[in-house]
Amino acid sequence: MKPQHSKCRRKLCLVVEGFLLAGLVGFLPARSLSAPADQKLSRDSAQSPKDNPAQGSAATGHSAVNNDVYTVGPADILKIDVWQEPEVSSVVAVRPDGKISLPLIGDISVSGFTPNQLQDVLATKLHAFIANPEVSVTVQEVKSRKFNVLGEVQHPGSYSLAQPVRVLDAIGMAGGFRDFAKVTKIYVLRRSSAGENTRLPFNYKEVIKGDDGNQNVELEPGDTVVVP
Repeated sequence: MKPQHSKCRRKLCLVVEGFLLAGLVGFLPARSLSAPADQKLSRDSAQSPKDNPAQGSAATGHSAVNNDVYTVGPADILKIDVWQEPEVSSVVAVRPDGKISLPLIGDISVSGFTPNQLQDVLATKLHAFIANPEVSVTVQEVKSRKFNVLGEVQHPGSYSLAQPVRVLDAIGMAGGFRDFAKVTKIYVLRRSSAGENTRLPFNYKEVIKGDDGNQNVELEPGDTVVVP
């Protein structure tokens, strides 16, 4: 009888182990399915612009201007941030009269100021309403300073003058010459304050050889580079 009892016990153990194993296997799919969701959330969080400053700044597309040199002008788009004061912070366009309008301050002239100078001006104005205001001014889009490239270039049109640009740079920004461009007869058309047009010659072959680098002038707002 003892061997028979031993066999029964062995069978009972096998049955119990089978149930335990089935229950354990039943839990595994639920756990394995939850892992990818957690991983996806982790990836999404890592790619958030808030957590990834490099990606966030690339998405905004701010114009690269020198805050110590660039002077604000009409039509420029400014982003004004006042630390911990979202009601005062805003993105504004400079009006044709060179002014913007801000909460608390009202209308204020900004044309002719550099972004760094404007930060100090706005901080002084806001000091009457906010204790120790910290102001940041960014030129989000340059619209007041532009030049044109016309004629036999790949991409004729208007270009931003946010940074110093010379004639050779302008041609490169426009994608270079087309096949039949007359590269020795290029000129810059510049309008003086008196309203008169002046032609500044630019011979591409001479400039790249170093024969007359003075032709490669720095462009001014409103200049037009003409490639016949």
